[in-house]
Amino acid sequence: MKANAKRKLGRIDLDVTALSLGTVAIGNLRKSISETQSADTFDAAWDAGIRYYDTAPLYGHGLAELRTGVGLRQKNRGDYVLSSKVGRLLRPRPRNSINFGGWVDVTPFELVFDYSYDGTMRAFEDSLQRLAVERMDICFIHDIDVFTRGDEQPEAFRQAMDGAFRALDRLRSEGMVKAIGVGVNEWEVCEAALRQHDFDCFLLAGRYSLLEQESLNSFLPLCVERNASVVVGGGFNSGILATGAVEGARYNYGPAPAPILERVRKIEAVCSEFSVPLQAAAMQFVTAHPAVSSLIVGARGPAQLKQNVAWFESTIPAGLWDTLKEQGLLAQDAPVPA
Repeated sequence: MKANAKRKLGRIDLDVTALSLGTVAIGNLRKSISETQSADTFDAAWDAGIRYYDTAPLYGHGLAELRTGVGLRQKNRGDYVLSSKVGRLLRPRPRNSINFGGWVDVTPFELVFDYSYDGTMRAFEDSLQRLAVERMDICFIHDIDVFTRGDEQPEAFRQAMDGAFRALDRLRSEGMVKAIGVGVNEWEVCEAALRQHDFDCFLLAGRYSLLEQESLNSFLPLCVERNASVVVGGGFNSGILATGAVEGARYNYGPAPAPILERVRKIEAVCSEFSVPLQAAAMQFVTAHPAVSSLIVGARGPAQLKQNVAWFESTIPAGLWDTLKEQGLLAQDAPVPA
């Protein structure tokens, strides 16, 4: 499949490209990149035909949204699809009082969770200003999962399903956003949201991949039934499907445990048998599901962006998927690329 192939976003009159650019790295996660490098990455994505761009207030405490606005400012607004997220407000604070976590050389704003109706409206308007656009195409309620919120997750989910949903539903009815959804690290949260409200799409990070297919049991079939679309993030499971089972490999934002390392080694062996890069298999697998509209991948520069496109567009023999299923390394009912 071509990176620039257009795919419909569920029931919405909106097409996204099969490959999309995520902006976590552009927000300076763990390593700083220059403004020039950021701009060049957007240019490389545009030249590759990528027309869907995803960002969030979290990424770089606002820096990624600012850079996304700069990267797309000279483009015709009708020629690309843009998504961001709500659930956090940015409060200006002295730099020495802010816990930036893994973000490096970013903007001096403290992140504050807020899933209320008013907080969502404020967050949406703030994002439009940072992005320098008049509307958003897709807006996700961000990080109402157990991974992020821990014991507070049930209450965060309740607040989001009440306040944030009502706000986004209004913005959708007013044409300020075309599609609304939930962006989290757990398919169970997406499914619970879809069973409760009229969401158009979901950004599922890391839970549908070459390593994990539990979402095939109920969530993805429900999306097909409801004609709700899924955008997959974290297709490399936060690292290990890009690096392979090397020392220090990361899985789900932490060190990869021994069972995951062993499973990846077996997948790598099959890929090697068919002379297919592990990264190419990981990227192409997820977009074969009929509910999945796009795969979001990040890049720290033009070279990495071009490499991602090359992996995504490379040829993979059908025998690779057959062998993975025969060896129990892939769910039997998992759709695979033609």
